[in-house]
Amino acid sequence: MSAFARAGRRTNLAILVVLTVAFGTGALAFAVGDEAAARIIVAGHGIAGLCLVVLTPWKTVVAQRGLRRPRPGRGTSVALAILVLIIVGTGVAHALGAAGPYLGVTAMQVHVGAAIVATALAAVHVWVRTVHPRRADVSRRTLLRAGAVAGAGALLWSATEATAALASLPGAQRRATGSHERGSDDPAEMPVTQWLTDHVPHIDPTGYRLRVVASGRSVDVPFSDLRGSDVVRAVLDCTGGWYAVQDWRGIRLDELLATTVGTPSVGRSIDVVSVTGYRRRFPLYDAGRLLLASHVAGRPLSPGHGAPVRLVAPDRRGFWWVKWVAQVEVVDAPWWLQPPFPGR
Repeated sequence: MSAFARAGRRTNLAILVVLTVAFGTGALAFAVGDEAAARIIVAGHGIAGLCLVVLTPWKTVVAQRGLRRPRPGRGTSVALAILVLIIVGTGVAHALGAAGPYLGVTAMQVHVGAAIVATALAAVHVWVRTVHPRRADVSRRTLLRAGAVAGAGALLWSATEATAALASLPGAQRRATGSHERGSDDPAEMPVTQWLTDHVPHIDPTGYRLRVVASGRSVDVPFSDLRGSDVVRAVLDCTGGWYAVQDWRGIRLDELLATTVGTPSVGRSIDVVSVTGYRRRFPLYDAGRLLLASHVAGRPLSPGHGAPVRLVAPDRRGFWWVKWVAQVEVVDAPWWLQPPFPGR
């Protein structure tokens, strides 16, 4: 009996494990801004995705058997297979440089959207056709097979990276997070993106006030007092798959607190809140690294990029860079007591 003919329960179990690893590393890749950590996580994510390609011949045999006899969840299985093809295809396209946008949609957006839907379908599939691990699954032979699949996935990933480098494709210039450069030192070329359902508000700078709250005090600061001279060169790395290096000018958060409400005597974290209700929480000790920017590359911020002021959070992904900041508040709650990703 050939190796393909023996494909079955363990193939499905292997695919479930690979999908779980791919989803986990994908979520981590969105969260991590540090280049060294991101490089490892993104490589792991790419290898996990290409392991699905390695398992395709075995899964094809399993699928052919399933299509010959009606079973519950067959439609879900077919839809999941199509989504996996889309996920792997758009991931490779993004890695090689065909990032888009195409018809207003990027390869990364399709990749992430398909992954979210596939995760839901995979949960349904597992519920309908539960794959129960067995003690025999943890054996020397199983570990050797798993190592072979992982090694083949790593070879495919290395071949993809080498192809991009040898052919001088745009993908060879990706950042460690996998993002492509868009608009460095030219803010007009930076894409205007929002997180999920957030939106671009219309704010009149002349009537704008930033509320600063700490140590029982609350001060409303006019826009004229926020146009500081502190300059930070930082990378805005968007989870949409692009990054831009810019000089951001404004006022550091520790200086803002000191000149408005005084150095906080209590509190462990800083809540930065947008006029739209979007918010992120940072450790208070990071205040010296955070900047409230009113200018980028020597020009005032545009509405789409956060005017009148936005937060600049070096070494954090773009969803931490709160736009259209309305309030800065020192709170006693720990900074990690918040959703890892905003809910809106």
